[in-house]
Amino acid sequence: MWYQRLQSNQRVVDDWHKILLVRSLVLKPQDDVRPWLDFAAMCRKANRYSLVRKTLVSLVGHDPEAVPEKPLPIMYPNASYEYAKYLYSLPDQQHRAYTKLQTFVTHLNQAAVNLHNEASVRILISKVYLKLGEWHEDIHGVNEETLPTITKYNHHARVANESCYKAWHAYAFSNFQALLMQQTKLEQLQVKSTAAAAVAATNAARGAGVGETSPGGDSAENDDNELARICQEINRLQKRLCEYACEAVKGFIRSIAVGESSTSVQDCLRLLTIWFQHGHNPSVEQVLKEGLKTLHVDTWLQMIPQLIARIDTPRPAVSQLVHQVITDFGKQHPQALLYPLTVAAKSSDKCRSNAAEKLLNKMREHSSVLVNQAALVSEELIRVAILRHERWHEALEEASRLYFGERNDQAMLRTLLPLHSMMDKEPETLNEVAFNQAYSRDLAEAKDWCLRFQRSSNVRDLNQAWELYYNVFKRICRQIPTLTSLELHSVSPRLLTCRDLDIAVPGSYAPNAPLICISYVHPSLQVFSTKQRPRKLCIRASTGHDIMFLLKGHEDLRQDERVMQLFGLVNTFLVNNPETFRRNLTVQRYAVVPLSTNSGLIGWLPHCDTLHVLIKDWRDKKKILITIEHRIMMKMAPSLEHLTAMQKVEVFEHALELTQGDDLAKLLWLKSPSSEVWFDRRTNYTRSLAAMSMIGYVLGLGDRHPSNLMLDQKSGKIIHIDFGDCFEVAMTREKYPEKIPFRLTRMLVNAMGVTGIDGTYRMTCESVMSLLRRNKDSVMAMLEAFVYDPLLNWRLIDQQQQQAPPRRPADGAAVVGPMVAPSAGGVDGAPEGGDGATGSGAAIPGSVGVANQLNGKPEALNKKAVAIVNRVRDKLTGRDFLNQEEPLDVAKQVDLLIAQATNHENLSQCFIGWCPFW
Repeated sequence: MWYQRLQSNQRVVDDWHKILLVRSLVLKPQDDVRPWLDFAAMCRKANRYSLVRKTLVSLVGHDPEAVPEKPLPIMYPNASYEYAKYLYSLPDQQHRAYTKLQTFVTHLNQAAVNLHNEASVRILISKVYLKLGEWHEDIHGVNEETLPTITKYNHHARVANESCYKAWHAYAFSNFQALLMQQTKLEQLQVKSTAAAAVAATNAARGAGVGETSPGGDSAENDDNELARICQEINRLQKRLCEYACEAVKGFIRSIAVGESSTSVQDCLRLLTIWFQHGHNPSVEQVLKEGLKTLHVDTWLQMIPQLIARIDTPRPAVSQLVHQVITDFGKQHPQALLYPLTVAAKSSDKCRSNAAEKLLNKMREHSSVLVNQAALVSEELIRVAILRHERWHEALEEASRLYFGERNDQAMLRTLLPLHSMMDKEPETLNEVAFNQAYSRDLAEAKDWCLRFQRSSNVRDLNQAWELYYNVFKRICRQIPTLTSLELHSVSPRLLTCRDLDIAVPGSYAPNAPLICISYVHPSLQVFSTKQRPRKLCIRASTGHDIMFLLKGHEDLRQDERVMQLFGLVNTFLVNNPETFRRNLTVQRYAVVPLSTNSGLIGWLPHCDTLHVLIKDWRDKKKILITIEHRIMMKMAPSLEHLTAMQKVEVFEHALELTQGDDLAKLLWLKSPSSEVWFDRRTNYTRSLAAMSMIGYVLGLGDRHPSNLMLDQKSGKIIHIDFGDCFEVAMTREKYPEKIPFRLTRMLVNAMGVTGIDGTYRMTCESVMSLLRRNKDSVMAMLEAFVYDPLLNWRLIDQQQQQAPPRRPADGAAVVGPMVAPSAGGVDGAPEGGDGATGSGAAIPGSVGVANQLNGKPEALNKKAVAIVNRVRDKLTGRDFLNQEEPLDVAKQVDLLIAQATNHENLSQCFIGWCPFW
């Protein structure tokens, strides 16, 4: 009971010390070991080394340092183990502590035999072996020489305690690391083999041309021997590769089985990596089949996007097993699969579409009503998300760029002809009937000219077509702004008639919670007058509550969905860590439900607005010009874009000197009902900004202009939206590359209060970065799955071709924030994003086509993916800055990042729509 009461106290060294001293009047430390050991560990983590030593000496009964060569005593084994950890934490004592722990575990194993393998002793032995493996890696690093020793220690740990999650995870992970090393060696040997075979073939051909007696015969024989040696080495490596893969699979499956759901995510991701890469190997396949039967079906709930991404894998063994797992999961949780499989079924890739249809047909055997309702709702929401007017507007813009900009008439035709085929279908709604009546004649005639061009290759035919297209485009441009609201009876009568459905509200399904179904969809949708024209959708749930969504077209939300997965993993770390939990540090997540490759639903965030909207409203009320900083800069240097870097800095600092930059700070103060509320909101604001600064840096998140940051006006938390630019693509683009790791402009700093960067912000940054670095294996597992996902990795290369660079308006006037002003939705906002000038989150016309083209470039994709993974690993180990000999500690790393983010030279080179002066 005393121990439980002590655990409820905050983990503050001095508080615990006072309580334990009082208790020591009744119980000696040796009679109450557990709390004193916890206290020693707490002191060690707080660098209170003298107190650690004093506590442990009192527990052990004598000072181990009195006779340094004497091994650690096993009378109080837990205290001796804690003493070894204390010794390791001291400067220059790592090797000594490692040696002492090796000797200690040998004696402990002997004692365990005498104690008939008592459970508590076996558990301690497992911990000691785990620690030895960890220290061996820390002292000697991870390489081909050290991995066998690390794996041996981890093997002993899992043998000592079969139900220990950490032991199984460590054993699996060390085998996984060995697998990766062998894989790299195998790839290098295969390249050598190809080169050697080419040389041998060339020499053989020369020998045949000059006759058998040529002295080149010896050279040919040597080439053949070299090729045979390489092939033999390849066979040996493939065998070892298979062994490591099998052991890693066994370890990960067991760690998932004995671990909790919060810890199993990283193991599931690593297991999927091995499964997808080596599952075609018969030995690995057999281990997988046997192991997957032992896992609970709920294990895959968080892995659905990764599994769905591989349903069309060309390897039959892998595909069959993936389909089996999805089918079994669908029997237990059909609601979780409905929307993802419906999206896959709409893919333009025939193999993927057929695979998804096959899985949906299996689900129809037991959940036909759910599948049919999901198909209906998904199809109709996509219809509402992008009307025919908008489809043609987008297609004509893209076709115009292809034809007049790139002179690519075939690409232009590939863009327009599918829409002409759509026009041949019977219209299903009043909106489609009206569109056909207004434009079908001109579009049909333009199609005839295009088909005539395909036959004749006469450019005049295309010019005739473009006269008609231009006329249609002008009329659509005039009509689209008038569509400020949509009525379901005209755009989707089938959705209007849907009542009391059995399918869950998108994004609401949770396996252990009551099902929240769709009762009906409200008949009217508000359309926001931004570039992508998203709709505000309201669904009445079976609970009687209205649930709001932003229905977005022209944008692929699958990457945002994966980022939400990452945030969920990070939130697990933040909640489980006492320090970050005490500070209420979590990342705000919201539902992201892709409906197709270019449309989807985003959960509505109440009481939120973008920083751009808040600052614009503030300045409008105060009669301050929203573009005042840019006006000052343009007045000083009209040709701002053509200045040198140092000249830009001078102009930038001139604008800062003449303006206050305290809009956000005043806004927070004046919108708070009391000073107490203001203080809480300011603290939440600073902490959430700091947490996302570090997480965004590791993710390589770019394009953080004021319309991609939202402020919750009740809690004060900063919420990030639009995750189209990840893995530092914004830093490597051709035009206006970003030089800053995250947004930390003066307006954000001024809102932090008197301490600015050097108070709560810096402390939170260090706490979060330290936490991410401690959990780097889990973060790396998630991001590696992200990078190697076949549905997303096409974004990683040729970014310049995939997105339009930021540009100024045609009239040369300044625009602050996105090129089109974001919605001013009162006090409510939604994670809209994607409308920014520099964002790549917007739908990329023909994005599926780009993905298909890149399928033929596996080498380029793999090279880029490896570079990204290495870059993330460098960030999580403190090696992310050039010209550094040793890894940086967390404080120094954070210090350098803040310096980069606030450097005026870096900020002055940002695109003007990024608003670096805010």
